[in-house]
Amino acid sequence: MDSFINFILDQSHDLGKVKCKKMFSSYGLYLNDIFFGIVNEGRLYIKTNNVTRKKFEAYGMQPFAPSKKQVLKNYYEVPIEVIEDLFKLKNWILESVRTTHIS
Repeated sequence: MDSFINFILDQSHDLGKVKCKKMFSSYGLYLNDIFFGIVNEGRLYIKTNNVTRKKFEAYGMQPFAPSKKQVLKNYYEVPIEVIEDLFKLKNWILESVRTTHIS
């Protein structure tokens, strides 16, 4: 695993059981067995919904697009400012897990 993934895991370790699994050319992130995020090419994408997505769009973030023909519109890139802010990152991850759990 690369250092970015290790950083994300370290930042989120006290939220619960955080796991990372290889999936194709990316890594899937799980909190207490709930899939909430994707790490791809040094970028973190987490699950959104119609309400939470607005926050990502306000930062100018885009959805995860593993190819030109495929766009996962529910997974948006997390801004670097959020990744570097431990408190914000944890809150965004928890919000994503809640979004995933009730979707």
